Amino acid sequence: MTTRVACLGDSLTRAQLSVDYLGLLERRHPPGDVRLTRFSGNGDFVHNLSQRLDAVVADPPDVITVLIGTNDARASLPGYPVERAMKRRRLPRRPSAGWFQQCLGAVVERLRAETDATIGLLSLPVLGQQLDGAAAQASQAYSRMIAEVAATHSAAYLPLHERQTEVLSRADPPPVPYRELTPAAGVGVLVQHAVLRRSLDSISRRRGLLLTTDHIHQNSRGAALVAEVIDTFLPTRSG
Repeated sequence: MTTRVACLGDSLTRAQLSVDYLGLLERRHPPGDVRLTRFSGNGDFVHNLSQRLDAVVADPPDVITVLIGTNDARASLPGYPVERAMKRRRLPRRPSAGWFQQCLGAVVERLRAETDATIGLLSLPVLGQQLDGAAAQASQAYSRMIAEVAATHSAAYLPLHERQTEVLSRADPPPVPYRELTPAAGVGVLVQHAVLRRSLDSISRRRGLLLTTDHIHQNSRGAALVAEVIDTFLPTRSG
């Protein structure tokens, strides 16, 4: 029997600047064991995700995973272009921690009310790779909020942030300072990848980054950790 999995998220799930964790997850299973569908948008905040749930509940899956909040966390950092993001993503109010929790709770409530799916909320990938830096601390703080929402709304909590923190702590990578991703830098990654045919992993190596291509989007190692955390959550099917 095939397990149908809906993967909800942002650009990390869209996988244009990240290695595709859905592909890695699918390869962990025999053919036909899982059927994965992505519901995601580049630059999405949790509010944007809350607006795209109609397609999810229209054909309810067996399992729903939610990986959202990286952009909400980034918006809490100095230097993030909040006004531009609000206009681009049509946000009705300024991003905040409280609004993030409110929107994520509403997402889980609707999914629980309108599907019978098992729901798992992933904590965030680590922003940057300096665990004591402001970016990593922001991703940790938002991950704690995700844990609170999961507990409040009876969803499973999938500890991606904790898993990536463990890997970074053990590897002790170079202390490359976090730099906020600009539109030009994002285009630069696309040009290197699509035009110059450089792999996302080679872009990571050139920049001294262990899990990401640009402090945010995942390389093969980072995406493999996403797939691993989700895989431990998926039910074992037989027949």
